[in-house]
Amino acid sequence: MNNMVIVVTGGAQGIGRKIAQHFLAAKWKSVIWEIDNKAGVELAKDLNHPDFLNVECNVAIEDEVKAAVRLTLERFGRIDVLINNAAIMSNKPISALSLADWQKVIDVNLTGPFLCTKYCETELRRNNGSIINICSTRAFQSEVNTEAYSASKGGVFALTHALAVSLGPEVRVNSISPGWIDQLEEQKSSSTKKKFFSEEDHKQHPAGRIGKTDDIARLVWFLSQPENSFITAQNFVIDGGMTRKMIYL
Repeated sequence: MNNMVIVVTGGAQGIGRKIAQHFLAAKWKSVIWEIDNKAGVELAKDLNHPDFLNVECNVAIEDEVKAAVRLTLERFGRIDVLINNAAIMSNKPISALSLADWQKVIDVNLTGPFLCTKYCETELRRNNGSIINICSTRAFQSEVNTEAYSASKGGVFALTHALAVSLGPEVRVNSISPGWIDQLEEQKSSSTKKKFFSEEDHKQHPAGRIGKTDDIARLVWFLSQPENSFITAQNFVIDGGMTRKMIYL
């Protein structure tokens, strides 16, 4: 297992950062493909670990994804697990949501996983690897003004089961749909901030609390393990039970 390599897109901050650190602590080679190079460089400096690699990459640009694959293979020689985590939002009233706004969200959140999977496919097939797409509960329920984000994550949900059928049995493909996850501490230093979550914020969840990035990283770890090879084409909701809670005003 010490030679296994995980790639996490958008891995310098938030959920992606926690996933990359979790696998590094488990003695995997951990690679992030990150558009925010300041955040990526800062994380690499903080970790100062020979088995960690930061690659500057916009997952919506095909040539940059190709280059990221090449640089990863030059450094570590293989790719075993791909985490399609990079995502952006543009939450505006649809009357104010331009076509460019819409397209940018779709390009990063949906075309990005397609491109990363396309150019990692050969390695993942060779190594009987795993893909885990970070979807969202917004694929199944919405807040106002989230059309672009919700649509992109609905696409990720569908892309997951389509890829599982096309890439199996060599490659397993699953998705995770986080709910409300506290990511404030997993940010670059210039963005780190503390926020007070009220007792009501926590208690509205059937689980009794807001989620943590560790909650997602632990499931990613589980789904990545070869002994769990019978799990594919599935979506796992981690939201403290909120999508099953009926709310009456």
